[in-house]
Amino acid sequence: MKKYNFYAGPAILPREVIEEAARAVNDFNGKGLSILEISHRSEDFIQVMERAEAAVRKLLEAGEEYAVLFLSGGASTQFFTLAMNLLDKEERAAYIDTGSWSSKAIKEAAGLAQVKVVASSKDKNYNYIPKDWSLPPDAKYLHITSNNTIFGTRYKEFPEVKIPLVADMSSDIFSRPVPMSRFGLIYAGAQKNMGPAGTTLVVVRKKYLGKVSRHLPTMVNYQTHIEKGSMFNTPPVFPIYVSMLTMEWMLSQGGIAAMEKRNMKKAAKLYDEIDRNSLFIGTAEKEDRSIMNVCFLLNEQKLEETFMAKATEAGCVGIKGHRSVGGYRASIYNAMEMEGVDVLVEVMQDLEKNHG
Repeated sequence: MKKYNFYAGPAILPREVIEEAARAVNDFNGKGLSILEISHRSEDFIQVMERAEAAVRKLLEAGEEYAVLFLSGGASTQFFTLAMNLLDKEERAAYIDTGSWSSKAIKEAAGLAQVKVVASSKDKNYNYIPKDWSLPPDAKYLHITSNNTIFGTRYKEFPEVKIPLVADMSSDIFSRPVPMSRFGLIYAGAQKNMGPAGTTLVVVRKKYLGKVSRHLPTMVNYQTHIEKGSMFNTPPVFPIYVSMLTMEWMLSQGGIAAMEKRNMKKAAKLYDEIDRNSLFIGTAEKEDRSIMNVCFLLNEQKLEETFMAKATEAGCVGIKGHRSVGGYRASIYNAMEMEGVDVLVEVMQDLEKNHG
Protein backbone atom coordinates (compact mmCIF):
# COMPACT_ATOMS: atom_id res chain seq x y z
CA MET A 1 0.00 0.00 0.00
CA LYS A 2 1.21 3.52 -0.78
CA LYS A 3 2.08 5.56 2.29
CA TYR A 4 1.38 9.28 2.65
CA ASN A 5 3.97 10.76 4.98
CA PHE A 6 2.50 13.50 7.17
CA TYR A 7 5.23 13.37 9.82
CA ALA A 8 6.48 16.74 11.07
CA GLY A 9 10.13 15.69 10.85
CA PRO A 10 12.19 13.94 9.74
CA ALA A 11 9.77 14.57 6.94
CA ILE A 12 8.76 13.65 3.43
CA LEU A 13 11.27 13.98 0.59
CA PRO A 14 10.60 13.94 -3.17
CA ARG A 15 10.63 10.38 -4.50
CA GLU A 16 13.11 11.24 -7.25
CA VAL A 17 15.48 12.69 -4.65
CA ILE A 18 15.32 9.51 -2.58
CA GLU A 19 15.99 7.40 -5.66
CA GLU A 20 18.99 9.50 -6.72
CA ALA A 21 20.36 9.48 -3.18
CA ALA A 22 19.97 5.70 -3.06
CA ARG A 23 22.04 5.38 -6.23
CA ALA A 24 24.72 7.61 -4.73
CA VAL A 25 24.84 5.47 -1.59
CA ASN A 26 25.74 2.54 -3.82
CA ASP A 27 28.02 4.39 -6.26
CA PHE A 28 28.58 8.15 -6.32
CA ASN A 29 29.41 9.73 -9.69
CA GLY A 30 30.64 6.40 -11.04
CA LYS A 31 33.62 6.45 -8.68
CA GLY A 32 33.02 2.99 -7.29
CA LEU A 33 32.62 4.58 -3.85
CA SER A 34 29.53 5.47 -1.86
CA ILE A 35 28.63 9.08 -1.08
CA LEU A 36 28.89 7.86 2.52
CA GLU A 37 32.61 7.16 2.19
CA ILE A 38 34.06 9.78 -0.13
CA SER A 39 36.45 12.41 1.22
CA HIS A 40 34.87 15.74 2.02
CA ARG A 41 38.02 17.27 0.52
CA SER A 42 37.50 15.51 -2.80
CA GLU A 43 36.64 17.49 -5.91
CA ASP A 44 33.36 15.59 -6.17
CA PHE A 45 32.15 16.77 -2.79
CA ILE A 46 33.48 20.30 -3.23
CA GLN A 47 31.21 20.45 -6.27
CA VAL A 48 28.30 19.29 -4.08
CA MET A 49 28.95 22.13 -1.64
CA GLU A 50 29.17 24.64 -4.46
CA ARG A 51 25.93 23.40 -6.01
CA ALA A 52 24.17 23.43 -2.63
CA GLU A 53 25.23 27.00 -1.92
CA ALA A 54 24.24 28.11 -5.41
CA ALA A 55 20.79 26.54 -4.97
CA VAL A 56 20.26 28.36 -1.65
CA ARG A 57 21.25 31.68 -3.18
CA LYS A 58 18.97 31.17 -6.17
CA LEU A 59 15.98 30.04 -4.11
CA LEU A 60 16.32 32.87 -1.59
CA GLU A 61 17.73 35.47 -4.00
CA ALA A 62 20.56 35.97 -1.52
CA GLY A 63 23.46 38.01 -2.80
CA GLU A 64 27.13 37.94 -1.88
CA GLU A 65 26.48 40.15 1.13
CA TYR A 66 25.21 36.97 2.77
CA ALA A 67 27.25 33.95 3.82
CA VAL A 68 25.62 30.54 3.26
CA LEU A 69 26.67 27.90 5.77
CA PHE A 70 25.88 24.20 6.22
CA LEU A 71 26.51 23.35 9.87
CA SER A 72 25.79 20.60 12.39
CA GLY A 73 23.88 20.54 15.66
CA GLY A 74 20.40 21.40 14.47
CA ALA A 75 18.51 24.64 14.97
CA SER A 76 18.86 24.10 18.73
CA THR A 77 22.60 24.79 18.47
CA GLN A 78 21.83 28.01 16.61
CA PHE A 79 19.74 29.26 19.55
CA PHE A 80 22.95 30.07 21.42
CA THR A 81 25.35 30.33 18.49
CA LEU A 82 23.56 33.28 16.90
CA ALA A 83 23.29 35.07 20.26
CA MET A 84 27.02 34.63 20.88
CA ASN A 85 27.90 35.97 17.43
CA LEU A 86 25.52 38.94 17.45
CA LEU A 87 25.45 40.06 21.12
CA ASP A 88 27.83 40.99 23.87
CA LYS A 89 26.79 40.08 27.40
CA GLU A 90 25.56 43.57 28.27
CA GLU A 91 23.64 44.00 25.01
CA ARG A 92 19.95 43.28 24.46
CA ALA A 93 17.92 41.42 21.85
CA ALA A 94 14.16 41.27 21.35
CA TYR A 95 12.28 37.99 20.96
CA ILE A 96 8.69 37.09 20.13
CA ASP A 97 7.48 33.91 21.82
CA THR A 98 5.14 31.91 19.60
CA GLY A 99 5.75 28.33 20.72
CA SER A 100 8.05 25.68 22.08
CA TRP A 101 10.99 26.41 19.78
CA SER A 102 10.95 30.16 20.27
CA SER A 103 10.76 29.56 24.03
CA LYS A 104 13.88 27.42 23.83
CA ALA A 105 15.65 30.06 21.75
CA ILE A 106 14.78 32.65 24.39
CA LYS A 107 16.12 30.46 27.18
CA GLU A 108 19.46 29.92 25.44
CA ALA A 109 19.96 33.58 24.55
CA ALA A 110 18.99 34.73 28.04
CA GLY A 111 21.96 32.83 29.46
CA LEU A 112 24.34 34.83 27.26
CA ALA A 113 23.00 38.38 27.04
CA GLN A 114 20.00 40.55 27.84
CA VAL A 115 16.71 39.34 26.37
CA LYS A 116 13.42 41.19 26.14
CA VAL A 117 10.34 39.15 25.22
CA VAL A 118 8.29 41.81 23.46
CA ALA A 119 5.23 39.61 22.81
CA SER A 120 3.93 36.10 23.46
CA SER A 121 0.95 33.98 22.48
CA LYS A 122 1.42 31.59 25.39
CA ASP A 123 -1.80 32.89 26.99
CA LYS A 124 -3.81 30.96 24.38
CA ASN A 125 -1.52 27.95 24.05
CA TYR A 126 0.26 29.57 21.13
CA ASN A 127 -2.69 29.43 18.76
CA TYR A 128 -2.01 32.86 17.23
CA ILE A 129 0.79 35.23 16.19
CA PRO A 130 1.05 38.38 18.36
CA LYS A 131 0.43 41.57 16.39
CA ASP A 132 0.75 44.35 18.96
CA TRP A 133 4.31 44.84 20.18
CA SER A 134 7.10 47.38 20.21
CA LEU A 135 10.86 47.10 20.31
CA PRO A 136 13.12 48.41 23.07
CA PRO A 137 15.32 51.19 21.67
CA ASP A 138 18.53 49.29 22.48
CA ALA A 139 17.58 45.98 20.82
CA LYS A 140 20.34 44.66 18.56
CA TYR A 141 18.03 42.29 16.67
CA LEU A 142 14.51 40.86 16.66
CA HIS A 143 14.13 37.07 16.70
CA ILE A 144 11.04 35.27 15.43
CA THR A 145 10.07 31.70 14.61
CA SER A 146 8.51 32.00 11.16
CA ASN A 147 6.41 28.83 11.38
CA ASN A 148 5.42 26.95 14.51
CA THR A 149 5.47 23.24 13.81
CA ILE A 150 3.77 22.11 16.99
CA PHE A 151 0.96 24.66 17.13
CA GLY A 152 0.31 25.18 13.42
CA THR A 153 0.79 28.94 13.17
CA ARG A 154 2.96 31.11 10.93
CA TYR A 155 3.86 34.69 10.17
CA LYS A 156 1.76 35.51 7.13
CA GLU A 157 3.84 38.67 6.72
CA PHE A 158 7.34 39.14 8.09
CA PRO A 159 7.93 42.11 10.41
CA GLU A 160 9.58 45.20 8.99
CA VAL A 161 12.01 46.57 11.56
CA LYS A 162 15.04 48.86 11.45
CA ILE A 163 17.25 46.35 13.25
CA PRO A 164 18.35 42.94 11.90
CA LEU A 165 15.50 40.44 11.73
CA VAL A 166 16.56 36.94 12.78
CA ALA A 167 14.34 33.94 12.05
CA ASP A 168 14.19 30.25 12.79
CA MET A 169 12.72 28.94 9.53
CA SER A 170 13.19 25.26 10.21
CA SER A 171 9.68 24.20 9.28
CA ASP A 172 8.87 26.52 6.39
CA ILE A 173 12.18 27.21 4.67
CA PHE A 174 11.71 27.35 0.87
CA SER A 175 7.94 27.07 1.15
CA ARG A 176 7.28 30.69 0.16
CA PRO A 177 9.19 33.76 -1.04
CA VAL A 178 11.35 35.45 1.61
CA PRO A 179 12.18 39.19 1.46
CA MET A 180 15.85 38.68 2.26
CA SER A 181 16.54 42.41 2.54
CA ARG A 182 14.68 42.39 5.87
CA PHE A 183 16.81 39.66 7.39
CA GLY A 184 20.14 39.74 9.13
CA LEU A 185 20.16 35.98 9.70
CA ILE A 186 17.96 33.00 9.01
CA TYR A 187 18.55 29.43 10.08
CA ALA A 188 16.80 26.13 9.52
CA GLY A 189 17.26 22.50 10.41
CA ALA A 190 17.12 20.58 7.14
CA GLN A 191 14.83 17.77 8.28
CA LYS A 192 11.44 19.33 7.63
CA ASN A 193 11.50 20.88 4.16
CA MET A 194 15.07 20.90 2.87
CA GLY A 195 16.53 17.43 3.28
CA PRO A 196 17.27 14.73 5.84
CA ALA A 197 18.23 15.35 9.45
CA GLY A 198 21.89 16.12 10.01
CA THR A 199 22.67 19.56 8.64
CA THR A 200 21.50 23.08 9.46
CA LEU A 201 21.36 25.96 7.03
CA VAL A 202 22.50 29.39 8.21
CA VAL A 203 22.29 32.44 5.95
CA VAL A 204 23.82 35.50 7.62
CA ARG A 205 24.52 39.03 6.46
CA LYS A 206 28.28 39.27 6.84
CA LYS A 207 28.40 42.90 7.98
CA TYR A 208 26.84 41.97 11.33
CA LEU A 209 29.64 39.60 12.27
CA GLY A 210 32.93 40.25 14.03
CA LYS A 211 31.55 42.98 16.29
CA VAL A 212 31.34 41.22 19.67
CA SER A 213 34.08 41.38 22.26
CA ARG A 214 33.17 38.10 23.93
CA HIS A 215 35.32 35.02 23.41
CA LEU A 216 33.86 32.83 20.67
CA PRO A 217 34.87 29.16 20.74
CA THR A 218 36.12 28.18 17.30
CA MET A 219 33.19 25.93 16.44
CA VAL A 220 30.49 28.51 17.27
CA ASN A 221 32.19 31.38 15.47
CA TYR A 222 30.44 31.94 12.15
CA GLN A 223 33.64 33.45 10.77
CA THR A 224 35.35 30.08 11.19
CA HIS A 225 32.88 28.39 8.89
CA ILE A 226 32.74 31.25 6.40
CA GLU A 227 36.50 31.17 5.98
CA LYS A 228 36.54 27.39 5.53
CA GLY A 229 33.49 27.09 3.28
CA SER A 230 31.52 25.09 5.89
CA MET A 231 34.37 22.57 5.99
CA PHE A 232 36.44 23.60 9.01
CA ASN A 233 35.76 20.10 10.29
CA THR A 234 34.20 17.12 8.48
CA PRO A 235 30.74 18.30 7.40
CA PRO A 236 27.63 16.10 7.33
CA VAL A 237 28.32 14.93 3.79
CA PHE A 238 25.22 12.85 3.07
CA PRO A 239 22.62 15.29 4.52
CA ILE A 240 24.20 18.15 2.55
CA TYR A 241 24.17 16.06 -0.62
CA VAL A 242 20.50 15.12 -0.24
CA SER A 243 19.64 18.72 0.66
CA MET A 244 21.36 19.79 -2.56
CA LEU A 245 19.26 17.31 -4.54
CA THR A 246 16.09 18.53 -2.83
CA MET A 247 16.85 22.18 -3.51
CA GLU A 248 17.65 21.45 -7.13
CA TRP A 249 14.36 19.55 -7.34
CA MET A 250 12.58 22.69 -6.08
CA LEU A 251 14.28 24.76 -8.75
CA SER A 252 13.26 22.24 -11.41
CA GLN A 253 9.64 22.57 -10.25
CA GLY A 254 9.66 26.33 -10.68
CA GLY A 255 11.36 27.54 -7.50
CA ILE A 256 9.84 29.04 -4.39
CA ALA A 257 6.96 30.77 -6.18
CA ALA A 258 5.80 27.40 -7.51
CA MET A 259 6.28 25.79 -4.09
CA GLU A 260 4.11 28.46 -2.46
CA LYS A 261 1.36 28.00 -5.06
CA ARG A 262 1.13 24.23 -4.53
CA ASN A 263 1.42 24.59 -0.75
CA MET A 264 -1.41 27.12 -0.62
CA LYS A 265 -3.65 24.81 -2.66
CA LYS A 266 -2.93 21.83 -0.39
CA ALA A 267 -3.49 23.84 2.77
CA ALA A 268 -6.70 25.42 1.47
CA LYS A 269 -8.19 22.04 0.63
CA LEU A 270 -7.42 20.59 4.04
CA TYR A 271 -8.53 23.65 6.01
CA ASP A 272 -11.73 23.86 3.97
CA GLU A 273 -12.55 20.30 5.00
CA ILE A 274 -11.73 20.97 8.65
CA ASP A 275 -14.02 24.02 8.65
CA ARG A 276 -16.79 22.22 6.78
CA ASN A 277 -16.73 18.88 8.55
CA SER A 278 -18.93 18.73 11.66
CA LEU A 279 -16.51 16.35 13.39
CA PHE A 280 -13.35 18.50 13.23
CA ILE A 281 -12.12 21.87 14.42
CA GLY A 282 -8.88 23.72 13.71
CA THR A 283 -6.69 24.77 16.64
CA ALA A 284 -4.96 27.86 15.23
CA GLU A 285 -6.56 31.24 14.61
CA LYS A 286 -7.60 31.32 10.97
CA GLU A 287 -5.57 34.39 10.03
CA ASP A 288 -2.39 32.78 11.40
CA ARG A 289 -2.77 29.24 10.13
CA SER A 290 0.36 27.48 8.90
CA ILE A 291 0.47 26.15 5.36
CA MET A 292 3.06 23.57 6.45
CA ASN A 293 1.59 22.08 9.64
CA VAL A 294 -2.20 21.78 9.78
CA CYS A 295 -3.37 21.16 13.35
CA PHE A 296 -6.90 20.08 14.21
CA LEU A 297 -9.03 18.23 16.76
CA LEU A 298 -11.94 15.81 16.73
CA ASN A 299 -15.10 17.08 18.40
CA GLU A 300 -15.97 13.52 19.43
CA GLN A 301 -13.22 11.98 21.55
CA LYS A 302 -14.86 8.57 21.26
CA LEU A 303 -14.07 8.57 17.53
CA GLU A 304 -10.31 9.05 17.91
CA GLU A 305 -9.40 5.37 17.62
CA THR A 306 -11.76 4.95 14.66
CA PHE A 307 -10.30 7.94 12.84
CA MET A 308 -6.71 6.82 13.40
CA ALA A 309 -7.56 3.31 12.23
CA LYS A 310 -9.21 4.63 9.05
CA ALA A 311 -6.31 6.98 8.36
CA THR A 312 -3.77 4.21 8.85
CA GLU A 313 -5.77 1.88 6.62
CA ALA A 314 -5.73 4.55 3.89
CA GLY A 315 -1.95 4.91 4.18
CA CYS A 316 -1.88 8.24 6.04
CA VAL A 317 0.94 8.09 8.58
CA GLY A 318 2.28 10.63 11.05
CA ILE A 319 -0.91 12.62 11.70
CA LYS A 320 -0.94 12.33 15.48
CA GLY A 321 -0.60 15.77 17.06
CA HIS A 322 2.16 16.86 19.41
CA ARG A 323 1.53 15.94 23.04
CA SER A 324 1.31 19.62 24.07
CA VAL A 325 -1.63 20.21 21.73
CA GLY A 326 -3.15 16.78 21.16
CA GLY A 327 -5.42 15.96 18.29
CA TYR A 328 -3.90 15.73 14.84
CA ARG A 329 -1.24 17.42 12.75
CA ALA A 330 -0.88 16.96 9.00
CA SER A 331 2.49 18.26 7.85
CA ILE A 332 2.22 19.06 4.15
CA TYR A 333 5.73 20.14 3.20
CA ASN A 334 6.86 20.89 -0.36
CA ALA A 335 7.26 17.24 -1.33
CA MET A 336 3.73 16.24 -0.27
CA GLU A 337 1.61 15.79 -3.36
CA MET A 338 -2.04 16.86 -3.49
CA GLU A 339 -2.89 13.15 -3.71
CA GLY A 340 -1.93 12.72 -0.06
CA VAL A 341 -4.20 15.58 1.02
CA ASP A 342 -7.03 14.16 -1.11
CA VAL A 343 -6.75 10.79 0.64
CA LEU A 344 -6.77 12.36 4.12
CA VAL A 345 -9.79 14.51 3.21
CA GLU A 346 -11.61 11.40 1.97
CA VAL A 347 -10.95 9.69 5.30
CA MET A 348 -12.38 12.70 7.16
CA GLN A 349 -15.44 12.80 4.94
CA ASP A 350 -16.00 9.05 5.34
CA LEU A 351 -15.81 9.43 9.12
CA GLU A 352 -18.47 12.14 9.06
CA LYS A 353 -20.67 10.13 6.72
CA ASN A 354 -20.68 7.14 9.03
CA HIS A 355 -20.44 8.79 12.45
CA GLY A 356 -21.49 12.42 12.08
